[in-house]
Amino acid sequence: MAVIKPLATNRYLMSSSFSNQPKWTEIEHLPEWDEEFYDVYTAKKYGKWVMLKTLKESCRKDPRFHAMIEKEFDVRYNLAHPHIVMINDFEEVPGLGMCIITDDVYGDSLRKLLDSGKVGAEHIEKVCSQLVDAIDYIQRNHLVHFPIRPETIIFTENVGNLKLIDVGFDQRDHLTPADASEDIYNFGKVLREMLDRVPDASGRLRRIADKCMACEPRQRYGSVHELRMALAGRSDRKFYILVIAFLAVMVGLLFWFSSSWAPSVK
Repeated sequence: MAVIKPLATNRYLMSSSFSNQPKWTEIEHLPEWDEEFYDVYTAKKYGKWVMLKTLKESCRKDPRFHAMIEKEFDVRYNLAHPHIVMINDFEEVPGLGMCIITDDVYGDSLRKLLDSGKVGAEHIEKVCSQLVDAIDYIQRNHLVHFPIRPETIIFTENVGNLKLIDVGFDQRDHLTPADASEDIYNFGKVLREMLDRVPDASGRLRRIADKCMACEPRQRYGSVHELRMALAGRSDRKFYILVIAFLAVMVGLLFWFSSSWAPSVK
């Protein structure tokens, strides 16, 4: 009983502290993160920083847009990936209407880093690994989403990890080849813009970005796996060539041992 009593008291004190302060404070619009139908805000909820995504005022009276934001919440609520910002609630915020609520991401968008000339090799490395991991997760979960662009890529303040702040708004039984190809194209656009800001950027990465952005989808990488192999400097084609060469040697040896030219064993 001596252990339980302090815990109950702590719960009461926490509840009292919440009731003594306003729920929402310091709501601030982030126009650089706005989307076609949504506005994005940062705010404090009971003193803790969060991010809010809500319909633009011009869309709030249309039930179709309300259904759209509810659908996005349903799709994103069950996602779990270290490089995708997770959502934790969907509730009404005074003056903003219904909002998707996520943890605040302490850091700068890739757009801000590009515009301020602060993109370096470490950012390119994380885009080539962490962003590709996030795209792979998105495609494996059949998410249809807004285009990936520098405005939706955040590098966290403390450890510099990459986070996507806007991902899926719908989920399908499967993605079409065009959906997958568009992700690869947009990855190439992001990578190419970064490389253009780094004077000594790798020529190999430039070629990879150009292939991602090929006008004809069939000329791009056929999958995220193929893109990942290219970024790692490997190729499935080389592996298949080695396998075929090995099999050809084995068939040749088998033929030779079964032929009349093979030495007889007495």
